[in-house]
Amino acid sequence: MSRVLKSNNYFGKFLILIGILLLVPLSIVLFYPEDIKQVYAFIIPSFVSIIIGFVICYFNPIRTVKRTWRGSLHDGSITVLFAWFSGVFFGSLPFVLSKQLTFVQALFEAVSGWTTTGLSVVDVTKVNHLFQFHRCFMQFCGGLGFIMMILFFVQENQSANLYDAEGHPDRLEPRLINTVRMIFGIYSLSLLIGTIMYYLAGMNLFDSIFHAMCSLSTGGFSTKADSIGAYHSIMIEWITILLMIIGTTNFAVLLLIVKRKWDRVKKMSELKLFAFLTIIFTIIVGTVLSYSLYFSISEGLRIAVFNVVSALSTTGYSTLAYQIWPPTAILLLIILMLIGGGYGSTAGGIKLTRVYIALKVLKESFVQKISSRHSIHKIYHYRAQGKTEITPKIMQDTISYIIIYLIIFVIGSTLLCFFANCSIQDALFEFASAIGTVGLSIGITGPQTSAIVLIIEMCGMLLGRLEIFVVFIGIHTIFDIVKEKAMKTLRLK
Repeated sequence: MSRVLKSNNYFGKFLILIGILLLVPLSIVLFYPEDIKQVYAFIIPSFVSIIIGFVICYFNPIRTVKRTWRGSLHDGSITVLFAWFSGVFFGSLPFVLSKQLTFVQALFEAVSGWTTTGLSVVDVTKVNHLFQFHRCFMQFCGGLGFIMMILFFVQENQSANLYDAEGHPDRLEPRLINTVRMIFGIYSLSLLIGTIMYYLAGMNLFDSIFHAMCSLSTGGFSTKADSIGAYHSIMIEWITILLMIIGTTNFAVLLLIVKRKWDRVKKMSELKLFAFLTIIFTIIVGTVLSYSLYFSISEGLRIAVFNVVSALSTTGYSTLAYQIWPPTAILLLIILMLIGGGYGSTAGGIKLTRVYIALKVLKESFVQKISSRHSIHKIYHYRAQGKTEITPKIMQDTISYIIIYLIIFVIGSTLLCFFANCSIQDALFEFASAIGTVGLSIGITGPQTSAIVLIIEMCGMLLGRLEIFVVFIGIHTIFDIVKEKAMKTLRLK
């Protein structure tokens, strides 16, 4: 079956967008003029990206391609991969041109930034404000995603396909453009409120903007080597917890909260599971920390609630070095990082909705096994759109995703254990952080980390952020197109 695919070429537009985003950090020079000597590191890649983008748009504004029909996800996955890999490449160049990082290290920092992971090879004590802002701005934009940002300006026939391909499952409004605008509005308003709260809590203005961006995007970059723990402030910790929860909550749910539709909010399956996991794991982790590290119960719970929310929301902020944590607490954090945050939010991980569906299916299967009655019941979960049946297809998609996620987790952890020459516990923790786009580190990742270890973690971060199957589908589709063209060329000869 074939068709004529007629669509605007997004490639050039993405390159223009990436070039513009690279210029945004230069605004910081107005407040820190001593950083002006390094603006060339942003101007050069920005202009190159913009020029290439304009050339592509000028010579190929609309393309008509006749090929085998693959479906919207296959069509959109190639564009998604192009956008993300282009953003990573150009986002890494400022670090390379300024000679602050090697090429692999720069790619790693860009991948960690755009995917909102937060693992870092940068020595934050030696980085100026210009590059600090570049790091937090990548995370802020990465929380929305390249597709979301381009759709704010461009709405065309393929927009819905691209929106779905990047992993945005819910629509807040019938028209896609209204959904995108509402998400931008919620995100921007939350940034403003978060910045003000941080500033009133004692942070300077730059750190307030920086941490508000990274908390909302569930990114986890910090201006301090000791992360949020460097401030020794209960108020700052609670503000961060609030922003992390906002960031890990589905945008559709946030809209319900804004509209004060509390009856629908209270029924949300994701929120119930998030609250349950947070309470239970906080109590257990707090008890373990108090017993093992001789904290008071109140101090143990304070440390636990922050780090539990940080791990579950996949933000990656910390208040206490994990090298001194007992193994039991480390294992519990690994479980939380694998579960991850809300579906359709800025968070990573398997996602709460998938875990909730898997638990519901498991419960139903268990009840069927032990019950004398063998009647089949429909099972449901509550989304922002209302009560939704868990159909066999949803079950299949959910279970298959969880299985492939865990397989990649095991493979990545094994490779990390071998190449980083670390314990299996440390490897499991670090790769769970990478594939879950969390950013918590047990000490494996840093300026001294080898290139092969960074590459393994980069693969995990990209697969986790792009929901695994989009990457595989995109690569498979590219190979199919190349194969078709090769076969066509051979037939012509």
